[in-house]
Amino acid sequence: MAKTPWIIILSVILLSSQVNCQEAILHISNGATDKEYCLVYNSLWTNLSLSLSAATAYPLVNLSSSLLCSSAGVSPATVRGKAVVVMRGKCTFNQKALVAQDLGAAALIVASTTSMSPPAANVTEDDKVQIPLALMRYRDFLDAQNVFGEEMQVRLYAPAVPVFDASIVVMLLIGVVTVALGGYWSGACERERLSASRGGGGGGGEEKSDSGDLALHSPLKVVIFVALMCLMLVLMYFFYKYLVYVIIAIFCLASATALFSCLDALLDLAKCSPMSVTVLGRSVSVRSVLLSAVCVTVAVVWGVYRNEDRWIWILQDLLGVAFCLNFLKTISLSNFKICVILLSLLLLYDVFFVFITPLFMPNGESIMVQVAMGPDAAGEKGNTVEVPAEPSTTYEKLPVVMRVPRFSSWAQNLCGMQFSILGYGDIIVPGLLVSYCSRFDVWVNSPKKIYLFCCCIAYLCGMVVTFAVMLVTKMGQPALLYLVPVTLLVSALLAWRRGEMRQFWNGTTYEVLDSTREPLLPGNPYCQMEHLTMTAEEESADYS
Repeated sequence: MAKTPWIIILSVILLSSQVNCQEAILHISNGATDKEYCLVYNSLWTNLSLSLSAATAYPLVNLSSSLLCSSAGVSPATVRGKAVVVMRGKCTFNQKALVAQDLGAAALIVASTTSMSPPAANVTEDDKVQIPLALMRYRDFLDAQNVFGEEMQVRLYAPAVPVFDASIVVMLLIGVVTVALGGYWSGACERERLSASRGGGGGGGEEKSDSGDLALHSPLKVVIFVALMCLMLVLMYFFYKYLVYVIIAIFCLASATALFSCLDALLDLAKCSPMSVTVLGRSVSVRSVLLSAVCVTVAVVWGVYRNEDRWIWILQDLLGVAFCLNFLKTISLSNFKICVILLSLLLLYDVFFVFITPLFMPNGESIMVQVAMGPDAAGEKGNTVEVPAEPSTTYEKLPVVMRVPRFSSWAQNLCGMQFSILGYGDIIVPGLLVSYCSRFDVWVNSPKKIYLFCCCIAYLCGMVVTFAVMLVTKMGQPALLYLVPVTLLVSALLAWRRGEMRQFWNGTTYEVLDSTREPLLPGNPYCQMEHLTMTAEEESADYS
């Protein structure tokens, strides 16, 4: 039962998402004042200018009292050569566009009170529509009326989004630094545990097992673990609107705990006093109480304002980094064999749910993308019949990614903050191998932490390849497809080159049963002593 929350968390953090953005800018002016608003359009249907200077200016005609499903009641002289604003509803986008085009309108803007999904049309009628067509928020149109009145000149343009954005570099640094710190922390905790055991703590290493509070050491348990993750993902697909709040609650609790663990470790490193006081005969750490209050407050603030994209991403990234660090410190893989099995299965899990499930899902969407983006991910894609306007439903998003705002997406940020994202799974899954390499450095007493260093470099190279492929193909990539092979291969080659492949493969399950065999930790015979002590106790129990 203790593993259940971790199964839920790990199955969720492997989700990834991507959005095909089709945003543009509506520039409105009356000669004295200028203001810009968000537009959404179908780039396969409508071609817009790439810059404001190249865009054509049109007078704007307000027909928001009309749905424009027919030309009844509209004079061609009123709209000829002008941009027209109508309300969304009752008929398709292309029907509205064809009516406006027949009336002589130069552009059509549909004001929407529902979700801003790109206009979709019947492919057989796409070629008939020759005028620009776009959606804007109805509340934006009301704001424009308050600012400009009825005298408005509009221009529609869609500035090109740069292929490379500096936020990718920030995301790369977050991933690499988190993996490196998590691996180092795991190794440091392992060193403390072994020091306590050598110091005659009498089991003290078991009482305070900071390194690996939950260890995976059986291949069968790993397979069951991944199978339960698959089950959890499928349940999320069918019961998203209920389980999403369970995931959010678990994330708040887990991230607050993780933040406390990270800050407490930093204060210990800084030799900060725990400031203990006695309350009702018990010692209470004032530092721990204050730290707990801060961490809970941060998690609660994130939970309350989680949909405020303009600034809440800072708290989400802070909690996410703490969560990943604590996960890498808490979960340990006992040997390289388990690392190979787990990472390979998770790679197959990622590829299957991203690339294979669309082949047999009714809507052609992958289960993983659908869950990661929420039930409204598809919007009205492929839908040619509109419904009357009604309040839109906003679905919760899963807190499973690091987010950094894109610095150069001006048009997209008008419609809503655009982010470069990195899934927690792309940090944690390779990070488990990095943590194992760090602990192995401790076991073989590697002075330069060669395994940790090389595995971190391999992770960096894998991330660079991932981002390079993403930029070339202009599509989101499953990072594990590149990270898992690179990190496993580099770690295995290093162990083979150093002649430590057997120890590296067996890890903590490598038992010294023959006194003539080299111990796993040269010069530290306590492992043999522990085995001999256990054997003596067992023999004593048998004789008694």
